[in-house]
Amino acid sequence: MVGVIGGLAGAAATLVVAPYVLPAIGFTSAGISAGSYAAGMMSSAAVANGGGVAAGSLVATLQTAGAVGLSAGAKAVVAGLGGAVGSVLSAWRR
Repeated sequence: MVGVIGGLAGAAATLVVAPYVLPAIGFTSAGISAGSYAAGMMSSAAVANGGGVAAGSLVATLQTAGAVGLSAGAKAVVAGLGGAVGSVLSAWRR
């Protein structure tokens, strides 16, 4: 039962926090902020991909989410990941 409660708490927390975390690390509606963590991710992705960021990559997906918000599908994925982490952490702490 503790794992279920932790999973629900983790899912809810990630849905609340995600819209604030993306801009905080540099994925904003105006683009990737210079000198941010997101800029570092973008630079690394571009170097690894021969000069450009691949469509559908993690950086591209996070930038889209930062610019337009999370879609229903993205919210489901974020909630699922948060729920899994919350469940594991609550069971681990027992």
